[in-house]
Amino acid sequence: MPRGRYSLHDPHDHTPLGEEHFQCAPGPSGWRYVSQVTTSSGDHGGSVDLALDDLGRPIRLELHAGGWQVRGAALDGVTWVRTDPTGTHATEGNVRAHAFTGTSPAFLVATARLLRLTPSSAATRVRLVAFTDPALAPRTVDQSWALLKRETHATDNGPLTVDEYQVTALDTGEQHLVHLASDVVLSAPGIELEDLQSPPSVFKDPDD
Repeated sequence: MPRGRYSLHDPHDHTPLGEEHFQCAPGPSGWRYVSQVTTSSGDHGGSVDLALDDLGRPIRLELHAGGWQVRGAALDGVTWVRTDPTGTHATEGNVRAHAFTGTSPAFLVATARLLRLTPSSAATRVRLVAFTDPALAPRTVDQSWALLKRETHATDNGPLTVDEYQVTALDTGEQHLVHLASDVVLSAPGIELEDLQSPPSVFKDPDD
């Protein structure tokens, strides 16, 4: 069960935004990630609870940030309920999208699990609903993902396979690289892995 800490910063000017303390693991239904977010001043900033099925689809999402709450799941595309900080108003949403995304590293792992690309795969387009801190307002985004290369490195805990993805925002053409080792993000814009207390998970694909 990987457990550790990411530092979060603005991907453009590198302003520190805080830290995300996480743990994640594959389970009988797929994969689950839970985390607590702290601000740059050390205050509580929110939380993430994301569960995927064996195919990488979000079967449960719960986000908290800035007093806002979002609960969502894959249903007729993706469906969610967003509740305001007072708890008196809730708005529902539904989009014909594949999954969710946001500022948490969990969403990069989730998208990679959903697409299951290989280095020989063509770039794949995916539509996501993004919830960004602190208001968790929904926004539909289209991205293209390509797995550029897969390399295996020797470590004290055995071989570690690292995937390098190129992610393209289709509305702006902006591209960036994401490096994943199974269900751990090694690096991505605005994300740095600062501490990892156990190796990344080993997944058994549903086809095995």
